[in-house]
Amino acid sequence: MQSFEKTATQRAEAAATLLKDMEATAARMRDLIVTMPAYNLLGYVYAQHMRRAFANARRASGDPEAEVPDTSIDDLQFLLEYVHAVLASDAEPAHTQFDEAACAELLALSRKLRDQALFFAMASTPDTGDGLFGPDTADIEYHAKTGWVLLRGKRYQVLEGEFYSFVLAPHDDVLKEVYGIGAAEIGAGFQHMADASRMGLANAIEEMTKQVKAVRDFAAAKGKPLADVMEEWSAANADQSKAAGQAIDDMFRGGVANFSRHTKLPTTLLADLAYQRGEETEFFAPGTYVGTPYRTLPARKKPLIQLGTDYYAVDPCFTRDAGYRALLFNLLRRKPDYKKTFEHRQKVMSESAFADILSVQLPAATIYQEVYYKDPSTKQWSENDTVILIDDMLLLVEAKAGAAATIASPALDFNRHAQAVQDLVVKAYKQCERFFNYLNSATEVPIYRLVDGKYEQCGQIRRADYRVLIPIGLTVESFSPFSTYTKNLPQIQPLLGKHPFISMSIDDLFVLQRFLPTPGQFAHYMEVRQAMAGIRGALLFDEFDHLGAYLTKNRIDLETSDRMNKSKADLLVWDGMSHVVDRGFEGDDWDSRPFPAQEFPDEVLKLLGALHATRAPGWLSAESHIRNFGEKARQDLAKILQDMRKSLDLHPARYFIIAGDGKLLFVWLERDGQATDWSKVNDKASAAALAGRASRVVGVMATALANGSYQSAKAFPVTSPTVRTEANAHIYEDAVRMVQPARAINLRETARAPRAANERKPGRNDPCPCGSGQKFKKCHGR
Repeated sequence: MQSFEKTATQRAEAAATLLKDMEATAARMRDLIVTMPAYNLLGYVYAQHMRRAFANARRASGDPEAEVPDTSIDDLQFLLEYVHAVLASDAEPAHTQFDEAACAELLALSRKLRDQALFFAMASTPDTGDGLFGPDTADIEYHAKTGWVLLRGKRYQVLEGEFYSFVLAPHDDVLKEVYGIGAAEIGAGFQHMADASRMGLANAIEEMTKQVKAVRDFAAAKGKPLADVMEEWSAANADQSKAAGQAIDDMFRGGVANFSRHTKLPTTLLADLAYQRGEETEFFAPGTYVGTPYRTLPARKKPLIQLGTDYYAVDPCFTRDAGYRALLFNLLRRKPDYKKTFEHRQKVMSESAFADILSVQLPAATIYQEVYYKDPSTKQWSENDTVILIDDMLLLVEAKAGAAATIASPALDFNRHAQAVQDLVVKAYKQCERFFNYLNSATEVPIYRLVDGKYEQCGQIRRADYRVLIPIGLTVESFSPFSTYTKNLPQIQPLLGKHPFISMSIDDLFVLQRFLPTPGQFAHYMEVRQAMAGIRGALLFDEFDHLGAYLTKNRIDLETSDRMNKSKADLLVWDGMSHVVDRGFEGDDWDSRPFPAQEFPDEVLKLLGALHATRAPGWLSAESHIRNFGEKARQDLAKILQDMRKSLDLHPARYFIIAGDGKLLFVWLERDGQATDWSKVNDKASAAALAGRASRVVGVMATALANGSYQSAKAFPVTSPTVRTEANAHIYEDAVRMVQPARAINLRETARAPRAANERKPGRNDPCPCGSGQKFKKCHGR
């Protein structure tokens, strides 16, 4: 480690030594892998997965004698990538022999190679000069290299089928023509394979246990030893015998990776996704980085290997992205005249994906696609993909597709890798920036669509109408963790100085739609997510870490800023925040259980539900304000609401305020069925704003029944007068009564409004809220 802190020459020498060591380690791994039978080697590696799973289960149950395996999931994953690479690169030799000692050596070598690759990244990047990312180029190159070697992004295998079904749907007719099956069937095939990878070993053990019991019962009924009845039992129970044989294959010969057996996908399609033994010629070709992780692993190009007549997903990690790319590549290879139509359909799918996948979260939203406008600076027509308007939130989505960032190694050609990131992220950012500048060029701007070569106006947008404006770069393929790191790129700055840019993928949307099922939940998450995107140096691994942080901490952005400010830190890493999200997809019954969510008292959920059902203008702002509350404030709000609601049989209307952090929530609750006196409501809200001296006031008017149901709820604007006049004198007087001790006690007794720590009665030398201009002690504070 000390050598990396020395001179540039010493670092270069260390990097050169590490490169030679990596090449030697990779060569030794290749020699060991190629001499062993592929099925037995796969069985050994997958058995280590099973061994580790059992050990984890025993430790989770509190077993003090449970072993602690010295092999991690990452170790096994890395080794499987190399098994795939060697099988793709080397023809099967005439003689092979399984050697468990050699397998143990392979595991040790794979760990060694990963460590060497990490140290190489440290040694080879500090002296990178300014490049595409300016003075941050070296830091970004380091992250790109380590991410390339150590990280594979996160996948929830239970969603494989949904992803494939969605992204392949535009090509359904051509898929049926070429492969004989459509997008839904292909999606189901990939889901079956993912399920085999996820649950195959456990299912195989269960099947073997069942068949062993059946044989024992058969032997007992015959009154014979077990060995003497095996042949007879097999003949009488052909299906069960076959099932037992397949279970043995899954457990000991890598059968869980057999695409041919675990799916109904046609051979033609599987062949297009697979290498034959010895087909790959680049990974181990002579030259720099030969056989090291800094070359492009064959699994990144084709995920399957043909072994005998069957096709195996040796490395399950790259199956999603590599399978998708290989499938589309071969579809066009088999039908080259489809290219133009393919590109158009792919464009439509990616540009509409955000609104399509999140349709439940965007009810009654106004959605403009392929939006055109004349750029004020260039006077040229410009285009953006999707503009979504929902209440007071504007979402601008720019979709990009490109495989280079996942195929081009940052070590072999960092400029190409960096350019791929530019294409995926920076270009999307620049397009968003241009549109935001256009929004800011006038009070209200027109937008157009292109119809038969002519630009026709399709809408008007007034920037002032939107409380939240979020620019989003959406990629078809995930490139975590780089996507969440993009906020640190020097080119990425908050648009108009206050609207940070977010990068996410289609993968992320399928998860968000499940954990954030209502518009209010989704909108509030996006606000917090955008706030985190604006904090440079605050790092989370991927979108699922962001989601987990939101579910467990709510305003993670405020806690992050507070921690960094207090410690004067320029880097804060939140690790393992996705655990709560991971748990949502565990077990066979994952889709029948409720997903983890932030906790709210039932009474508050009823109010939020009424806001959602009514969806009057400003409802997302009101929901956001309530969702900003911490646990204590939510409990307080629930208690107040419940007390007020139960009293509606005695009082036609009640009101209360909750203040804190310079913001105030005013709630007017009235009996359902009566006419609302809006003059009275507005006057009380204005008085509360004066009394609370809040910089922002959110008003909510709800109708309810004393028995517990909320019939409607709507937000309304609250204005606070700035000058006392004869017409508004009663508002100032009401505000004074609200802050006087006797009135405050009455308010707490009636409304039980919690008083935040930073909310206080006016000081004796503060201006009196009545607007007289005198100090409080000489006016209403006497």
